[in-house]
Amino acid sequence: MKIYHVDAFTDKMFKGNPAVVCILPGPGYERWMQDMAMEMNVSETAFLYKSGDGFNLRWFTPWVEVDLCGHATLASAHALWESGSIKPGEEAVFYTKSGRLTAKKEGEYITLNFPVEEERPAETPKMLAKSLNVPILYTGRNRMDYLVEVSDENTVKNLDPDFAVMSKVDTRGVIVTSRATNPAYDFVSRFFGPLIGDPEDPVTGSAHCCLGPYWMKRLGKSEMKAYQASKRGGYLSVKVCGDRVQIGGQAVTVFSTEM
Repeated sequence: MKIYHVDAFTDKMFKGNPAVVCILPGPGYERWMQDMAMEMNVSETAFLYKSGDGFNLRWFTPWVEVDLCGHATLASAHALWESGSIKPGEEAVFYTKSGRLTAKKEGEYITLNFPVEEERPAETPKMLAKSLNVPILYTGRNRMDYLVEVSDENTVKNLDPDFAVMSKVDTRGVIVTSRATNPAYDFVSRFFGPLIGDPEDPVTGSAHCCLGPYWMKRLGKSEMKAYQASKRGGYLSVKVCGDRVQIGGQAVTVFSTEM
């Protein structure tokens, strides 16, 4: 088994979002994959093996399996190209719990083709409002997460959530976002997932399946630049194309090994 430790949505080591990618010779046992993810102890560990014209792909946090993960998919594509499992100009195809996903190389960027995960207006749960303790402009919800818009970029960056309270909110996570002040990007966000054992995810590709269409409506543009304002930080390009979102970013290998 080949193992890659990759920092995704960055071109610098120790920035962006770390993921472990395990390239297996065949299907892995679910209990073993969960134990392996706990041992790796990063936000997501990806497991993939050759299947038909692509690769079967599953994602595990140290505690649970998740239905969709952007940064570990980007890391998986990066590892497949780096290992020679697919050719540099070849598209990476993944079969997942969220359907068929693809990735392609465009210069130094890797572009993921993901499904739109649009939110709908929702009541703000009391535990969510209490955990954030800032004025909320809008609350929405999709099948995975709550999305909360707040007043400005500084509010997003200075949030200090009460994770014990937030863990009582019954979604995978909470996306907090605002328009950007910095002209280098269009919107900012942070992602919190204490219920799945990930209090703050450094850069969350799948959250942009929701953020992309949300900000497209408000900014009047389908192509945007985004910054996830975690401690490690990460930059993404986002393009909404009908019911799909193209999410772009870079990746760098920290180390690789065999087991």
